[in-house]
Amino acid sequence: MPDARPSSHHDAIVLGAGAAGLFCASRMGQTGLNVLVIDHAAKPAEKVRISGGGRCNFTNIHAAPDRFISENPHFAKSALARYTPGDFLTLLTRHGITWHEKTLGQLFCDQKSGAIIKMLLGELEAVGGELRLGTEIKSIAHADGLFTVETSAGAFNAPKLVVATGGLSIPKMGATGLAYDLARQFGHDIIPTRAALVPFVFTGADHEDFASISGVACDVRATTDSAAFDEAMLFTHRGLSGPAILQISSYWSPGQPVTLRLLPGTDIRETLKAAKRDRPMQTLVAALEGLFAKRLADLILQRTNHPPATRLADTPHITLDALATTLAAWVVRPAGTEGWRTAEVTAGGIDTSGLSSKTMESRKVAGLYFIGECVDVTGWLGGYNFQWAWASAAAAAAGAAV
Repeated sequence: MPDARPSSHHDAIVLGAGAAGLFCASRMGQTGLNVLVIDHAAKPAEKVRISGGGRCNFTNIHAAPDRFISENPHFAKSALARYTPGDFLTLLTRHGITWHEKTLGQLFCDQKSGAIIKMLLGELEAVGGELRLGTEIKSIAHADGLFTVETSAGAFNAPKLVVATGGLSIPKMGATGLAYDLARQFGHDIIPTRAALVPFVFTGADHEDFASISGVACDVRATTDSAAFDEAMLFTHRGLSGPAILQISSYWSPGQPVTLRLLPGTDIRETLKAAKRDRPMQTLVAALEGLFAKRLADLILQRTNHPPATRLADTPHITLDALATTLAAWVVRPAGTEGWRTAEVTAGGIDTSGLSSKTMESRKVAGLYFIGECVDVTGWLGGYNFQWAWASAAAAAAGAAV
């Protein structure tokens, strides 16, 4: 969408042309506000573009406050209740965009993610919003009820400023710490940030073993002290990934172990004992290959010091019990995560105690709003973080219209 006629004064300025920023700007425009969106990136909504393998996992039908992590678990309740996944589906329908559910309530666009971006830009254009891409933000000041944003394209003023510049995840797409810098400038505290929804890396024998079966997947229950997720796990050249690992990474602290229950929906102990009873001449490795990929079966026996060629008839029940117990509680100790480079989202962020849960407005500076990923609200994998973007944006837009 081409830039509209430049104007130095607006009713509201939105920093960030991502999901939250564009959505907030269009909804503010619908209330009659003259809105400007500024972003240093050359293209808008790049995280929307890459989401869901290009299909955009734009929300989750199970979005609820207990699917989000925050120092204040109650903060997200208001915004999520007032703008729901159903509300966003109504918007998609109006634009002729269709969708489907994959698993666990995850909704994906039937068209490419570009359809969502086109919708967001179309909504902004329909209300006369101005979009300035490739525009560097140099400084921001606040005096006499006005915010002055100094940019590479000049200075712009507005009584309302919405910060929607995201977090630190995926820096190659332009992520910066601007939101946190601005929050500190205006007196807000920051909950320490960390990479979330991110693969684990390992060192030593674990690294070598996992790399040797890179590409193999297995259903697991991944558990820490405070959470557990039943989904797929993927072995990689650097360690472990897959939905179960990404989910549990948001709850993991450095040095903390992660317990893996392989095939949580299967009673491995009884399966092995049944195989011994029905096929006693079968080898132990062949029995495990009935449950796992061959390379994983080989690795399991290697790590548990069980000769793979041993026949089940020659394997005592106590040995099968011990093997099943090991697979039900395989403890791993990640050396760390892959960090911001591959993290899907930022955990931590702007302390919600300084924001209104109803409007996302700063309690310290009137007319200042923080929305989306930069706030200390982090959703599970599977469309939850987009729903937070839509909901927090809608809350800020409604608050700004008052």
